[in-house]
Amino acid sequence: MKISEGKAKIYAGRDVFYNPKMETLRDISVSFLNAVGCRGMSLLDATSATGIRAIRYAKECGIREGVALDINRKAYGICKRNIKANKIGLAAINKSVQEFANTYEGKFDIVDLDPFGSPAPCIYDVMKVSKGGTILMATATDTAVLCGAHAKACMKVYNAKPLHNELCKEAGIRILIGYAARTASQFNFGIAPMLSVSDMHYMRIFLSLEAGADAAAGSISNIGIGAYCRACGSTRFGKGLAPLVGNECEGCGSRLEGFGPLWTGRLYDKSITSKMLKNDDIGIIRRIDGELDVPMFYSIPDVTSRLGRSSVSHYRIIELLREKGRLATTTQFSVNGVKTDATAAEVIEIAKGA
Repeated sequence: MKISEGKAKIYAGRDVFYNPKMETLRDISVSFLNAVGCRGMSLLDATSATGIRAIRYAKECGIREGVALDINRKAYGICKRNIKANKIGLAAINKSVQEFANTYEGKFDIVDLDPFGSPAPCIYDVMKVSKGGTILMATATDTAVLCGAHAKACMKVYNAKPLHNELCKEAGIRILIGYAARTASQFNFGIAPMLSVSDMHYMRIFLSLEAGADAAAGSISNIGIGAYCRACGSTRFGKGLAPLVGNECEGCGSRLEGFGPLWTGRLYDKSITSKMLKNDDIGIIRRIDGELDVPMFYSIPDVTSRLGRSSVSHYRIIELLREKGRLATTTQFSVNGVKTDATAAEVIEIAKGA
């Protein structure tokens, strides 16, 4: 099967995975790399399959050299063929991420990790071929795990307790970033999230690694435990390795449900999303660029359901919150969600009269 995507033209064999539904995600990655200015940088595409991502990065973003890696022998053969056909200066290598990372002597400017399922087993190893300033892009397609449908698996793979409710997508992506931050700290790296995307069946994070003990400690200080109230929908966080969160909701007095550990800091660098939008009009990036970057949100249908009344437009709630002097926006994590600096009690009071 011959495929044209972006500036790449590739062949995808019957036994080598190519997902056309992920083209938008690859478009986002290309736009991101162009926004941060990656021309002339080196790349490790750690789970390459057909090589489509690495080839597009080379042809559309100016990647000068790098490695397209895959453990599957058939995928390696297809990838090697595609690299040659597209006339780019990348090397195809047939090894596991673990074997490659333990034998390769260089460091990469960009590492892309897009496996089938969880990236967690590979994050530790790709740190060995990273350096201060390396950009790590990692995709998780095990969203049922990160969103709490398989809570035991999340605790096993990510060492974190997930949420399984209206907030699960944001909680999941924060669990993923938190796991990356804890792993990076073992190599004396801190992390700085540049972009985080949750869409369809995947979560994707874009991180910059910062070298040094202070940077690593700073990232760990942004790890925390969350507490969620099922009665009123409020959340709160305790930062650090041993935070005191409490068991009782400050708003309504109900018992809280703990989740995490997870990342409590920013999810985006808005200077990057703004640059991306100057070149590419991508709907989800447009939503992210306008989103208030605070932890968690309120699902308006859930708020009104708790009140025993019919739902109201989340746009109306945003309008009323702004009239009260509060910051309020939509969110990528829910079609009916509202990000705001208002308390749960304020959101509930506004929803009562909306």
